[in-house]
Amino acid sequence: MPLESIRSLVHSDLEATDKFICTELLSDIPLINELVEYILNCGGKRIRPLLVLLTARAFGHQDQQHIDLAAAIELIHTATLLHDDVVDSSTLRRGNKTANNIWGNEASVLVGDFLYSRAFQLIVKLKNLQILEIFSGATNLIAEGEILQLINCHDPDTTEQSYYDVIRRKTAKLFEVAAQTGAALNQHTAAQMTAMQHYGVHLGTAYQLIDDALDYSSSAAEMGKNMGDDLAEGKPTLPLIHALRQGTPAEVTLLKEAIKTGNTENLDSILTIIESTGAIEYTANAAKQQIQQAISGLTHIPDSPYRKAMRDLAEFVVARKY
Repeated sequence: MPLESIRSLVHSDLEATDKFICTELLSDIPLINELVEYILNCGGKRIRPLLVLLTARAFGHQDQQHIDLAAAIELIHTATLLHDDVVDSSTLRRGNKTANNIWGNEASVLVGDFLYSRAFQLIVKLKNLQILEIFSGATNLIAEGEILQLINCHDPDTTEQSYYDVIRRKTAKLFEVAAQTGAALNQHTAAQMTAMQHYGVHLGTAYQLIDDALDYSSSAAEMGKNMGDDLAEGKPTLPLIHALRQGTPAEVTLLKEAIKTGNTENLDSILTIIESTGAIEYTANAAKQQIQQAISGLTHIPDSPYRKAMRDLAEFVVARKY
């Protein structure tokens, strides 16, 4: 199902979230307003706040707290993107120049910090200890994921397990938080909370797997970033890890050198190796397995259009081309 069809179920909630974010981020410091406005106007799929809204509605939420929560999730996600782009020296995101490319690293890092702190102000206002505990633990793990990824960079000997350790902290954790906290706004059982945790982590893992596959199989126009950016940053993602296992000695030598140096001069040859070793298919199949595990958790929550939309969202994540 197209993402817009899924979003239409909570269209008014998404509009309210966007308006709330714009209101909450107003500052008397012009640079903050300028940079934040640019970031928000660059778009994005808004999947994490969408997940909060769907989960909250699936558990019967009728108040307005899910709007605050969805906004907080999006602010934390945006803060991590600002910091990521600085660490990775990225110049393009969602088809637009990155904030650090326009305003510099210092402004990007500091505005990222501003978004983090504002997000926690929103979370504290909810006065829900369970939600606060979920968020505080998650942001620490997300930071660990960033550090682990930095350690793995330019290391061609990175294992598949180490790769999964990174993405489960760096990406999947915030999906997990979105699913859990949406449920935490309402009455729920321990089994339901565990189910939402599993749904979120497997959904987020699949999302990153598809992202990493698309880096070697999609155009810049489709993905909003340059093909081979992960390689240029020395990131040994699953397509490369699989190709290293399956390639010939000469191919392995070429791949290892590219990961060590971040040199993309031989990108065409590397793409050929990735295709010939079935690395994209291997990564896509791994994502499909994650999605099946995510969907299995939905049986623990009441049947509703929102639960169906959560299933549709899982299927979109694994089928997407952007």
